[in-house]
Amino acid sequence: MSKAREYIERCRGIADAVEAQVEEIEKAADLFSSTILKGRMVHVFGSGHSRMMAEEMWPRYGSFPGFNPIVELSLTFHNLVVGANGQRQAMFLENVPGLASRILRNFDLSPDDSALVISSSGCNVVPIEMAEGLRAAGIRVVAIVSREHSNASASKRSDGKRLQDFADIVLDTGAPAGDAMILVEGLEGPVAPGSSVGGCMLINAIKAETAARLTAAGQPPKVLAAGCTVGPERATELFEAAYDEHAHRMSRLYANLGKATKGEVSP
Repeated sequence: MSKAREYIERCRGIADAVEAQVEEIEKAADLFSSTILKGRMVHVFGSGHSRMMAEEMWPRYGSFPGFNPIVELSLTFHNLVVGANGQRQAMFLENVPGLASRILRNFDLSPDDSALVISSSGCNVVPIEMAEGLRAAGIRVVAIVSREHSNASASKRSDGKRLQDFADIVLDTGAPAGDAMILVEGLEGPVAPGSSVGGCMLINAIKAETAARLTAAGQPPKVLAAGCTVGPERATELFEAAYDEHAHRMSRLYANLGKATKGEVSP
């Protein structure tokens, strides 16, 4: 079997692993739709390559307002690789205690909010403290991890806790320990990761279920749609309306900052 076919076959196994979690996916959609119906936001955070999942949720074609993608450039800016703003610095920063609370300090959080935190290993400090800080604010947290990878990895926290220890719902990408899935003869380690495939499937399964719940509740979401499906004028209308709604929802996250201690979150 070619290595390409082998990878595709392994991805079918990932799809099976995601499908086995439909009940948990539906629970996540229940939580997120409840938040959006209340006019609040679902906070989505991922450091490193997990930032892709935050951007997959919103904003892109087939997505809709209600999600706050927290993408911190110092933790996710990979394209330079070395030098200023390089990968070494990003990998160092995602294990700096206290950074998550500084990020969360920017938002007026509410128990009506909910959150999705993504980390393949579930072992880096900032995503763990992000979930911990959100829960301290009374917010329910959904985590996406790769369970096999997490179980085989050592937590970077001094107490050994992982992301899933601060989550109300835990979803598994189905990727193996080490993430990469394909062995090549003569090559020391495997190549071709699987967590991105499983993560994107989970994100979009949650998105579909959430859209169904919002529509059933009489508040169909403003979905970003391509001009080739709805016509260019309607596509522009939807984009503008969706962006405006996002702006209005985001404004509520800044409304009470600096008043007393509201908005101050410490893990």
